[in-house]
Amino acid sequence: MPPWSSRSADRCVLTGCEHVFVSGEATILHADVDAFFASVEQRDEPRLRGKPVIVGGGVVLAASYEARAFGVRSAMGGASARRLCPQSIVVSPRFGAYVEASRAVFAVFKETAPTVEGLSMEEAFLDVAGLERISGTPPAIAARLKEDVLAQAGLTITVGVARTKALAKVASAAAKPDGLLVVPPDGEIAFLHPLAVERLWGVGPATAARLHERGIETVGQLAALDVAVLTTILGPAGGRHLHALSHGRDPRPVRSGRRRRSFGAQSAFGRRSRSAESLDAVILGLVERVTRRMRSSRQVGRTLVLRIRFDDYSRASRSRTLGRPTAATAAILAAARTLLAQAMPVIEQRGLTLLGVTVSNLESDRAAPTQLTLPLASPSESALDTVLDSVRERFGSQAVTRATLLGSDPEAHGLPPPSPG
Repeated sequence: MPPWSSRSADRCVLTGCEHVFVSGEATILHADVDAFFASVEQRDEPRLRGKPVIVGGGVVLAASYEARAFGVRSAMGGASARRLCPQSIVVSPRFGAYVEASRAVFAVFKETAPTVEGLSMEEAFLDVAGLERISGTPPAIAARLKEDVLAQAGLTITVGVARTKALAKVASAAAKPDGLLVVPPDGEIAFLHPLAVERLWGVGPATAARLHERGIETVGQLAALDVAVLTTILGPAGGRHLHALSHGRDPRPVRSGRRRRSFGAQSAFGRRSRSAESLDAVILGLVERVTRRMRSSRQVGRTLVLRIRFDDYSRASRSRTLGRPTAATAAILAAARTLLAQAMPVIEQRGLTLLGVTVSNLESDRAAPTQLTLPLASPSESALDTVLDSVRERFGSQAVTRATLLGSDPEAHGLPPPSPG
């Protein structure tokens, strides 16, 4: 039995997962829904349960664990995924259902702990320090969290429990699917060091490739390097950060209500060629989605980034800093169209599988300067945005749409699906 496990592992009766009860200061939970999009589809459609399910046709957005057993992974081309798993069932994404499922899961998270830090729609950190008298030990809280999410949202989650955020996240990844793993303080190094370097939070393909080139395969080998050597490989900040994580050190606390740094939306599609007109419609849909969310949050932004993924899944980005912070659809759309036009020669050569739009350098619209730069924007533009926001808020996201998008699939253009009813 691994040294980070207790001598007697219990069995969770409700979910069938194996979990460990230990003492110590491991009070940070990382909770992650298993195969989120695919699990929602299997939850809502009984015929999909136990079957290999792929969400998304042109590009795989998510794959059930039954499909992953054949090598299918997110971001893989749909044709490649179907070759690996011919018996897979491909379903179209239903983003509205995923948003509702996320809300249900996070409602349980917030009932469980006073401090919840969301990382994405399906995962979060929870700090349960000080709850032992009223809620039990951290492992007991984690086991009950799994039961509550299953009962209230109909989804299975995996939970890692540790002293630090980084260790808790690694633990949940190691316990997937439908697991619960506690890493006690005196077992951290024994747990971490045999793992592949890719398992460390923040080590992506590019960083892993640099480490592999130098014969570094495990976290233990990484930890054995002098920090000065590691900084020459990964740079000062990256080297020091990974050196600390490889020794189990991560001082970052769990924070709720973190200030948002950006708003973004993206649209993935297959490898078939697309005209400039169809890509313009995609950009329009993405910008409308982003700017509506910015106005709803009373935020304005100054920096626009256009994100591109090519046929070979390599990526590129183009950015532009606006003259003043704004959440106006017209201003951000104009900048996005300029960036897309600049990128079109490369897109025509290399193909395209994803477009994304992100607005950053945010500030509150109450703090934004009121002095306008020339040429002055038409007052009717902000008025139109306000009216459209009000109509969509009351009657649904597709109650009003641009003529360019009429008759098209809204989700293909980065828009949310029609509201129910």
